[in-house]
Formats: sequence, C-alpha cells, structure tokens
Amino acid sequence: MKDLVKKTPVQTWYTGKTIFVTGGSGFMGKVLLEKLLYSCSDLERIYVLMRPKRGKSPQTRIEDWLKLPVFKRIREEKPEVYKKLVPIPGDVTSDKLGISPEHEQLLIDTAEIVFHCAATLKLEARLKDAIEMNTIGTKRILDLCLQMKRLKALLHLSTAFCYCDKEVLTEKVHDFHHNPYDLMRTVEWMDEKALDMITPNLLTPHPNTYTYSKRLAEMLVRDTYFKLRVCIVRPSIVCPANAEPVEGWVDSLNGPVGIMVAGGKGIIRSMLCNGEYNAEVIPVDLAINGLITIAYTLGQMEEMPKEIPVYNITCRETKRTTWKEVLDLGKATAYEYPFEAGVWYPDGDITMNKTYHNICVLLFHWLPAYFIDFLMLCFGQKRFMCRIQNMVSEGLSLLQFFTTRQWDFKSHQYQAIAKHLSPEDNTIFTMDVDAIDTKDYLRRIILGGRQFCMREPLSTLPKARIQLKCLYVLDKVAKAFLLYGLVWLFLTLTGLRAPVYEMLGWA
Repeated sequence: MKDLVKKTPVQTWYTGKTIFVTGGSGFMGKVLLEKLLYSCSDLERIYVLMRPKRGKSPQTRIEDWLKLPVFKRIREEKPEVYKKLVPIPGDVTSDKLGISPEHEQLLIDTAEIVFHCAATLKLEARLKDAIEMNTIGTKRILDLCLQMKRLKALLHLSTAFCYCDKEVLTEKVHDFHHNPYDLMRTVEWMDEKALDMITPNLLTPHPNTYTYSKRLAEMLVRDTYFKLRVCIVRPSIVCPANAEPVEGWVDSLNGPVGIMVAGGKGIIRSMLCNGEYNAEVIPVDLAINGLITIAYTLGQMEEMPKEIPVYNITCRETKRTTWKEVLDLGKATAYEYPFEAGVWYPDGDITMNKTYHNICVLLFHWLPAYFIDFLMLCFGQKRFMCRIQNMVSEGLSLLQFFTTRQWDFKSHQYQAIAKHLSPEDNTIFTMDVDAIDTKDYLRRIILGGRQFCMREPLSTLPKARIQLKCLYVLDKVAKAFLLYGLVWLFLTLTGLRAPVYEMLGWA
C-alpha cells in the first residue's frame, strides 16, 4: 500500500484534471509534460496534439520520448504515470487542427486545462509560415476552446519580445496598427513571392516574422478574453534547465546555447553585442514552473480582472546579468570544460563597432572556413565549414537585434504569484531566480550543450583539455605570423622595409 503523502494546494488543484497541450514535442513542451507527470501525478490525463514525423506515428513518437534524458526520473521513479500521456493526431496548421471528429468531441467534453505552446520559433521563417503557425494556429485553438464544456484555464504561450517598439515592456496587450484578421486573410490568397516582397514593410518595427506573428496572436487571444478564462504568458529567452528534470538539459542549439557551443569550439570569434546590456534569459525549469502555477492561479480566480492577465516570465531587477558578465564567466567555464574537436582556440569577443566586427568576421570566420574546406577538398573529404559558417552568420545577424538593445521588462504580476503559494509549492514549483548562482548555471549550460546536443560525454574532458592546450599554442603562433605578415606588408608598401631592416641589423 502506498504511503499517503499530503498534497500541496497546486497538486490538489491538478488532481483528476484532464489537460490538453500543443507544442508538446518542443523544448519547453517536453519539460512541461515531464513536470506535470512527475509533480502532479494524480492528474487524470494529458492529451498532446502531435503529427506523424519521419515515418513515425504520434504514438510511436511518445513511446520514444521515454528513452530521452528529459524523462529519466519518470522512467526510474514513476514509469506508471507515463501511460497518462495520450497523443491526439493533428497539426495546428491544418483546418480544425487536423483532428478527427471523435478526438474533437473528446477534448470538448473532457479538457479542463489547455497549454497552447505550439509555434514556429524560426526567426527567419517566411511570413506565410509564421502567420499560419503562430497566428492562424492560435485562432484554431481558441475556436476549439470556446466549445470546451469544462475549461478552467487556457494559457497562451507568447514571447517577452513581441513589443519591440516599446521602451518599457509591461504586462499588457498593446494595440497595433495591423489587424490580425486582415493578415490571416492576406496570407491565404496572396502569392508567396508577392508576400515576400511586402514582408519588410509589413514587419516594421519588428525584426522578424516570429515576434510579428506572436504580437498578432496576442490580439486574437485578447479579443476572446470575455468568452474564455484565458491568459498570456511571455517568457524571455529560454535556456537549459537549472535543476529539473536534469541539470543543463537542452535539446537544440537555438539561441544562447548555440552561441556558447560555437564560441566554445572556436567557430564564433566576434559578435555584435553591447556588453553593458542585460542578458534576458530564464532557465526552462523555472519558466515551466511559472506556467503550471499561472494555470493554477488563473483557475482559482473567483473574479476575473477587467483586462486579460499577462505574465512576463523574466528575471527580476535584483537578478540582472550583463552580456559581458556572461561572456567572461562563459569563457572561464569553457576553458575548464572544453568541447572536443574545436576548430580554433575559443577566445572570441563582443563589440558594438560594426567595422571592427566585419573585419574580424572576414579574418577569423570566413578565411579559416575556406582554408579548412580547401584542406578537406585536398584530402577527398566532405567540405562543411563554409556551410556551418553561413548558418552561424545568419544566426548572429538575427540575434544581434536582441543583443544590441536594452530591454526593460516589468513582471509584477508574475512575481506576485509566488507570494500567494504555500511554502511547499514554492519549493516544488520554484520560480526563484535569485537563488541561482550565475557561474554555476553557466557551467550547467555548457555541460548540457556538450552532453545533450554535441553528444560529448564527460569522460572525454581529459582529451578535450589536451586539445585545448594545442589550440592555444597554434593560436599564438598563427597570430604571430599574421602580425609579422601585416607589418612586412606595411613596410613594403611604404618603402620603409630596407631602413627598418638596416636599423635592426637584418640587412
């Protein structure tokens, strides 16, 4: 007989609940599913909207997830709860979500909590794709939720960066001069080439289609507020897990993780970034704890506020870290826990001088890339460095909008949630960023990227440290030769080579 364990208020509220999740296969989605199953194990069911992928059915994909590190403690401690995870075949880009009439009725009759996390996170996505996924997809979810008979909370996952034209980003939905319904109709009938031509003008002041389509989606959600118990949740840049479900867990090289890995391998040598500005990042486990407790808070409200509740999941002002601090601590950590097979010694830097940055990119990004690919060609091997460098350049050009601006996020409503939780819930669903040591967290990020993305086990660290020492020597020798070559070229072009050589006794 199981020992009776007293449930916390949040756990009690989730007991017997049926939950519907979109975007469950994403980075945040997997962590959300794992945390719900592990910490709210007495829930009734979690339905996950999923499409077949690479020849695998939704059911097969969910079965494969159990083998992933993210579900390790479920696998080892509570394997029976994994059966509560049930796939619903469908896709947010399909009419009526692409789900069968039977599954639609099932959700209408049973779903009580909805987490809408599905989105295309590609900053470089074409406008049609971004609108179809992020805006029209949200409209389809809202249409389904309006029919749900037992709905207690709908959480729409947005982004803290969807109001790029605001100096202060408050927990409020702002008006926009574009009508989301007009844009949804436009992408349906307009030719893609014509749409691509007008995209730059449409996006202003947004830097990419992701933040633009997310802003439009928020307006749709706001318009249905008086018909649904719904709120908007805006995390900043979501980074690897601090503690749960596994320290440093991450499943892709998107965002800061990709920059740290590329920098640690010596691929990135220069980046446009203001080192004095704040790095607006949040660990994924704290963001997910925020989602779970926000749903609880929304469901517990006796009277809904006049305006739609919005929660900015961002660091409070007492825990702001600058990009320079991240770079300095990250370098020190990368030297202690180096990556394998680096292409150069990792000592890149950040700058706000575009001319200097472009020179560094030419000398230390592209020239080595072409040289390495030339060697690959000579030895009959597959060339790869120019392709990687092209991906890095595109990624950096997209990210520099966020790293060259100061963001002032206000998160009073989000910070207030913890004050109304019990001590036990604040422990289980912690959102306390202040308790995290920045240096220790950066170590977890780098080790997480090393193990989970690059598949480099910790047992390879001794070999990687030897490689790092060799790269250090190679870096110094190469720089010495480069400096000598530049001085020689300067003296030759100015006609000073002979006098200088004579003065030094080299003539």
